[in-house]
Amino acid sequence: MQTYFKYLKPFWVTMTVGLIIKFAGTIFDLLIPVMLKIIIDDIVPTKNVAQIYIYGGVMVVCSILAVVGNIVANRMASRVASESTRKLRHDLFVKTLRLSCSQTDKFTIPSLESRLTSDTYNVHQFTGMMQRMGVRAPILLVGGLILTCILDPVLTLVLAAMLPVLGVSVFYIARKSVPLYRKQQSATDDMVRTVRENIGGIRVIKALSKTDFEKRRFSGVNAALMRREEVAGRVVSATNPLMNFFLYVGLTVVIVIGGYRVNVGLSQPGTIISFMSYFNYILNALLSVSRMFTVYSRCSASMGRIEEVLESKEELRVVTPADEGYDGAVVENAPHISFESVKFSYNGKKDNLKDVSFALQKGQTLGIIGATGSGKTTLISLLLRFYDPDSGTIRIDGRDIRTIPREALYAKFGVALQSDFLFSDTIRENVRFGRGVTDDEIAEAVEYAQASEFISEKEGGEDFMLAIKGANLSGGQKQRLLISRALAGHPDILILDDSSSALDYKTDSNLRAAIAQGFSSSTKIIIAQRVSSIMSADMILVMDGGAVIAAGTDSELRSTCEIYREIAESQMGGAILD
Repeated sequence: MQTYFKYLKPFWVTMTVGLIIKFAGTIFDLLIPVMLKIIIDDIVPTKNVAQIYIYGGVMVVCSILAVVGNIVANRMASRVASESTRKLRHDLFVKTLRLSCSQTDKFTIPSLESRLTSDTYNVHQFTGMMQRMGVRAPILLVGGLILTCILDPVLTLVLAAMLPVLGVSVFYIARKSVPLYRKQQSATDDMVRTVRENIGGIRVIKALSKTDFEKRRFSGVNAALMRREEVAGRVVSATNPLMNFFLYVGLTVVIVIGGYRVNVGLSQPGTIISFMSYFNYILNALLSVSRMFTVYSRCSASMGRIEEVLESKEELRVVTPADEGYDGAVVENAPHISFESVKFSYNGKKDNLKDVSFALQKGQTLGIIGATGSGKTTLISLLLRFYDPDSGTIRIDGRDIRTIPREALYAKFGVALQSDFLFSDTIRENVRFGRGVTDDEIAEAVEYAQASEFISEKEGGEDFMLAIKGANLSGGQKQRLLISRALAGHPDILILDDSSSALDYKTDSNLRAAIAQGFSSSTKIIIAQRVSSIMSADMILVMDGGAVIAAGTDSELRSTCEIYREIAESQMGGAILD
């Protein structure tokens, strides 16, 4: 919970003021039964009406001050809870964006979503409750015990006998509930993942008539979450009944003994009434403490999950001369991009890339083709430094990419990935994507990407509002917008990962011609399933099983690589190849 207190530290002044106000309001609450006791035992027998009005007026003033003080303090507590949780949520979101892909795979996206939403909500709830009840409940408890001891020490012993039993019960339940809430949050992650999959694949589910199957699958994870919630709730729900039982047993004993003491003249009726008021104060204070323990259990489990993300080490940090394996030497007259004996594995057992080596000069085009799972996208992921290779070196302009700052590295690229994303915003802002790209550069990129024609037909043109994931566009229109985003700003390195698969051959041909003409100075890497999309590339890599099995131009590969020739013949026909 050290991280939790770090986020509260900037608000210590506001919290201190709020706690002082809460303290004062609670003291005014504690004074009311004392004055009631004085009225009943000391003033009523004298029949002094003026003093009754005076003390009654003071009680009203104390009540008003207590209510106003609690309202003000609660508003301040809510503001602190909201602001601190906002900062925590922001830092968690930023950290999530900076996680490496392997760390994201480890945490899983549904779990990260759950930590950003339900876990931060649990922290917010405890932060507010801690300030509202964290002062009031202990003061009512301790102050009530002190005042009852002053009023009647004998009756206080009855109450004091109950407190150790209550304390042990609350501690035991809180200790049991924290791991149960951790398991509950894990079950929540599973449900979030299932919901995401169902919503994301709803068209496939409907097309294949798998609605009933998905209902059963969701029912399974929903039932698992229900069981976890039920177990945790069953443990925590024992708190209030136990406390009520012990306290009301004590209250019954107090009434019996108090009645006897009044009857024999050892106590007075006003004392007993005041004692019962304080007893209710103590009861409410203990119930508040038990609720705080319950909410703390949730907060502790949630904060632990949040700290796992916030405290995770940066795997892809910039390598410096002090680091092992540093290779900061810049190779003179080096190619623009080079892979030098690069190996990589996602799970550390089977190589997904095996000894990949190639070099590209500035302005050249590299085409990559191969079967699904051959390592094409993995190669691009390493170039973009989504992952670091297990061995070997990747260089840009002769410099190891691990020594290049993240922002400087990513600024070199324009990328349209295989599973890219369009946001619920205008076409213009989707292409600009938060970069300093002018409207003229956007219009130019749209023209090169062959998207200007369909955009002009949309209401508002570039100001046309897209649905989430571009659901109001066709597949080909989405791809052309994504390519427009990659082209905007004339990147040094342009990567197109199977980004024209939904385009017809004519549009694809026009796109390639436009890119070749308008981006001649950019180094281009094109992953494609169509031979026609890469046949004019300066170099083509044929990949299989994570290895480069052949490299060369289209004409060279047709004569030397059987796999490439088979792909070309199946797509274009032998006559064309001849």
